[in-house]
Amino acid sequence: MITENHQLLIARSEKDLTLIPRMANRHGLITGATGTGKTVTLQVLAEAFSSIGVPVFVSDIKGDFSGISKPGESKPKIEERIQKMGIQGFSYQNFPVCFWDMYAEKGHPLRTTISEMGPVLLSRLLNLNDIQSSVLSLVFRIADDNELLLIDLKDLQKMLEYVGNNRADFTTAYGNISAASIGAIQRELMALEDQGAAGFFGEPAIDVFDFIQTDHRGRGVVNILAADKLMLAPGAYATLLLYLLSELWEQLPEVGDLDKPKLVFFFDEAHLLFTDTPQVLMDKIEQVVRLIRSKGVGIYFCTQNPIDIPDKILGQLGNKVQHALRAFTPRDQKAVRTAAETFRPNPALNVEQVITELGVGEALVSFLDEKGTPGMVERALILPPQGQIGPVTSAERDAILRSSLIYGVYEKSVDKVSAFEILSERIARQQQEILDQKAQETREKEEKQQAREEKQKQGGAGGMLGDMAKYMGQSVTRQLGSQIARALVRGILGGLSGGKRR
Repeated sequence: MITENHQLLIARSEKDLTLIPRMANRHGLITGATGTGKTVTLQVLAEAFSSIGVPVFVSDIKGDFSGISKPGESKPKIEERIQKMGIQGFSYQNFPVCFWDMYAEKGHPLRTTISEMGPVLLSRLLNLNDIQSSVLSLVFRIADDNELLLIDLKDLQKMLEYVGNNRADFTTAYGNISAASIGAIQRELMALEDQGAAGFFGEPAIDVFDFIQTDHRGRGVVNILAADKLMLAPGAYATLLLYLLSELWEQLPEVGDLDKPKLVFFFDEAHLLFTDTPQVLMDKIEQVVRLIRSKGVGIYFCTQNPIDIPDKILGQLGNKVQHALRAFTPRDQKAVRTAAETFRPNPALNVEQVITELGVGEALVSFLDEKGTPGMVERALILPPQGQIGPVTSAERDAILRSSLIYGVYEKSVDKVSAFEILSERIARQQQEILDQKAQETREKEEKQQAREEKQKQGGAGGMLGDMAKYMGQSVTRQLGSQIARALVRGILGGLSGGKRR
């Protein structure tokens, strides 16, 4: 709800606790144990921003945030809360929404390209170690140097195959490329594909300016990412939201301090963003959080414990709503102390004790004042949402989806000529050249073998003729010799006989 001085009424104690639109891009934090009312607080904040024309992006972890698209219904507990808080002019109403879904099942397809995500975020998505990450960076560099577009998973898979088969050709220019690392990346890509994430990579890629829309009444559109299925792959969920934040930071122009944000981005289950995150990526997150406010974007982290947020980032979150925490274990007690220490003290409150006593819908609240100074922490009741609490039906969701202004823009994927097609042709040509070379070698080998056999045949026939000639010569010689011998014998004998004749 909007107060007379154009501030956003979020909670009420003995006084109104309002969020100043000009201070909304100083970021915020919503924390509390499961079941204490964080989702309702998130919905109240989203409705408040939408009502002043500020678009919102929020991930729907439980699948029930879609109810904001319908007016709420009068229920005893809600009416009791309204009466107890003394809210005047409260009315149930719906808010404009736009549904998104990485799996293209419950919203507009949310896609990006492999090249746009880049090797750093992709390494986080694939859970690669440092060596594997460096090899992936080299693969991206080789693709860039050869003007090969990496659009979808099959492009990257084909690029890895090509680099792996030609490692020796790239070693001199790019350094050693481990075959084991190539294989590990390929296996992780297969696992990612098995999770159904292949559809996330492709074209048309998301234009982040489509998140910054208002309806015909000037209310900010609430962009809802279906994350109930996505949460089964928490690494993919965290990487996707970090990618979107990075795109907003890179694409939006510098605007300085505005009267209200251009967009408010809610990061639910924020602890996933900081779990097992390499330092190079942690530095990037800190940089985005620190600088994106100058682009007119406010980030609100939602998580169970404030200790889930690194200290460098926690110190930049000026607007805080703390729901109840449990203190059963040493870690829980540490979380309670940490939460208490993040607030500006209130002499009338024992904050550390109150955190464990808060009821559902109650919270400790501290917003920035006009000068950007944190307000003194107050124990307060959060306003009830004006939209429906709980999900809409599938038919209602489909009707909203089909009436969207951007319906049809992202629904059909485009598969342009990219690394897969070019490398497939190149690899096929290389394989054909290898086959042709082997065929040529086989032909030459067969021709040589045939020549040897012909020579052997020719040599064998000549030997037989020579042997025959030699045999015939020997036979003739023997015959002549026999005839001459017989003639000599006859002559001798005849001579002897002739001497006695007359």
